Amino acid sequence: MSSIKEVALEAGVSTATVSHVINNTRFVSDEVRTRVLNAIKKCHYYPNLHARSLASGKSKIIGLVISDIANPFFPELVKAIEAAAFEKGYDVILSNTNYNTERTSHYVRRFIERKVGGVAIMTSEMDQRLIDELSRRKVPTVFLDVGHAGTHMNNIRVGYEEGIEQAIQHLAELGHERIAFISGPNELRSSRRRTEAYRGIMARLFPDQPELIFRGDFQVTGGRTAAAEILSMNRDQLPTAVMAANDLMAVGAISEIEFAGLQVPQDISVIGFDDIAFAAVTRPPLTTVHLPLKQLGSKAVEMLLSSMEDLKRTGIEVRIPALLVVRESTAPAASSRRLQGNGKKKELEKHTV
Repeated sequence: MSSIKEVALEAGVSTATVSHVINNTRFVSDEVRTRVLNAIKKCHYYPNLHARSLASGKSKIIGLVISDIANPFFPELVKAIEAAAFEKGYDVILSNTNYNTERTSHYVRRFIERKVGGVAIMTSEMDQRLIDELSRRKVPTVFLDVGHAGTHMNNIRVGYEEGIEQAIQHLAELGHERIAFISGPNELRSSRRRTEAYRGIMARLFPDQPELIFRGDFQVTGGRTAAAEILSMNRDQLPTAVMAANDLMAVGAISEIEFAGLQVPQDISVIGFDDIAFAAVTRPPLTTVHLPLKQLGSKAVEMLLSSMEDLKRTGIEVRIPALLVVRESTAPAASSRRLQGNGKKKELEKHTV
């Protein structure tokens, strides 16, 4: 591997000039810059990025933390963040936590040790002590629903509540009243927010209906297990619709419902949340709440880079909206279809938050 001295000799300049060209730290004429760049190419010289970051105090690397690389939601988000970072000349280092708080803390501290330029924490499992440490160390950070806006710290807040409301309202308009909910792990803040949103809209629309919440784990197997528990209820108590807190559990629920000999949506309607790529090609195509991951990823990078460029800048909080996408996994409740067949359309009072 060539050294900076060999590049300087080839270009006919000093090593300091080569360094200024590489780091863009001082004005260099176009003619000299061109000679240096051609020499770098000819000598196959690769600058020591770690040494550059130590010298400048800045790094062109972003540390990215996600919960579960096997969940299609996260690869789509990673792709969006990586594309936005690449466009701005930054590289991304990825860490996967498997929803484990200790692993989140471990990876973030390793990022700090490696002197990354900033950290994007796109996961719900966070220890408040780690947030405090990031603040104390002045590490530019962007959180997904777990942090708060402050100096060099930003937060993206997802509109879980509006998405859940749209989904339940959609089912209500189709004549569904007994609507079950498959939640995610209760220890995750994003999961708790989705569950509370379901409780709130159901209490307003159907105050006389029992609460039908079944614990899931954000995985397909968790959706199947929860659906099996739902189907074990007495026939006259069986819900006519199920909403899952994410698409993977919705897919698992559909699988279990059909395994039991029932049909979706003829017997039970199913709604998911996230709108991952294959939600549109499931059988039946999944009605779900869409999160604009490309917008979320580009906004995360934009907020993070702003804080990296000015460590004294006060971070911001941005709200990302959620929007219901109606496909074929929802249909009128069986009772509503019978009423409509008799010419008796049930009127539903619409509620808003």
